[in-house]
Amino acid sequence: MDYRTRTQVSDENNMTMVTDFYLLAFQLCQDLGISMVCLLLVIYCGTICGNLLIIALVSTSRSLHTPMYFFISQLSISDILLATTVVPKMLHLLLNNGGYITFIFCITQFYFFGASETFECLLLTVMSYDRYVAICDPLRYTSIMTNTFCVILTIIPWFLGFSISLIYVITISNLNFCGPNTIDHFFCDLLPLLKLSCSDTFIIQLEVYLLSIPIVIIPTIIIVVSYYNIIATILRIPSSTGRQKAFSTCSSHLIVVSIFYWTMFCVYVVPTKGLTLTMSKILSLLYTVFTPLVNPLIYSLRNKDIRKAVQATLHKHVIW
Repeated sequence: MDYRTRTQVSDENNMTMVTDFYLLAFQLCQDLGISMVCLLLVIYCGTICGNLLIIALVSTSRSLHTPMYFFISQLSISDILLATTVVPKMLHLLLNNGGYITFIFCITQFYFFGASETFECLLLTVMSYDRYVAICDPLRYTSIMTNTFCVILTIIPWFLGFSISLIYVITISNLNFCGPNTIDHFFCDLLPLLKLSCSDTFIIQLEVYLLSIPIVIIPTIIIVVSYYNIIATILRIPSSTGRQKAFSTCSSHLIVVSIFYWTMFCVYVVPTKGLTLTMSKILSLLYTVFTPLVNPLIYSLRNKDIRKAVQATLHKHVIW
């Protein structure tokens, strides 16, 4: 297979520069590759349909016009963006057992990937605060979680997601890539790009550490503190029925948070020396492909309100 570096010569510094990258994806035999393409295509279609269903239900069902379901619909938008950013290109790579991606397309893919992941991290934090207010301060819930406040709590994560991702993109665009150009991954991620750069990456590594404070460390602290207080409040409820009802309102969110942070920490926080490249790609599959599919399933299967909204919608259309 030809992995030759496509380059161009800069007139200013007479340096040979890489103009595109070769993504290896998963090097599989033809039959296994076709099977994986079919599986991923089904998962992608299920992801789009499931998340669009959540968005449609929240938009049209009056019973779902609450802060929690508004945040869930925003999570669905993020999941659609994440899956669409990664999966179509990966299907092409699997069909061709690898393939080239231009530098511009690579940076664009990383931009939307980074924006959606940052947004989801911050939105899950907002959702944990929403559950904290609902369980620990229920009498003031409606006065605190007003429509205006909920919109602000959504706009800020979207703004920070695209802004922080733009900072990374600008810095990466100023790096020099002199070859090799082979990325042993199925999409353009930060760490594989930094490994290929022949420039000093100190600045962007410093950015990663500094920006991890507002997008990883602070959100993690808020989520842990919120659930510490939620669990403490639930344990003080005298009846077992009351405890079960209170916990059921936040169990779906807790499952989604656990899946999201477990996979992200395994890929980006756990030392990479302990992970093989194949295992790293499999873990990346979990949070880029399977998590967007699982999220709507978790919220729909474990949520009575969404199930009732689906039944009401189906009943309405069957009658008509």
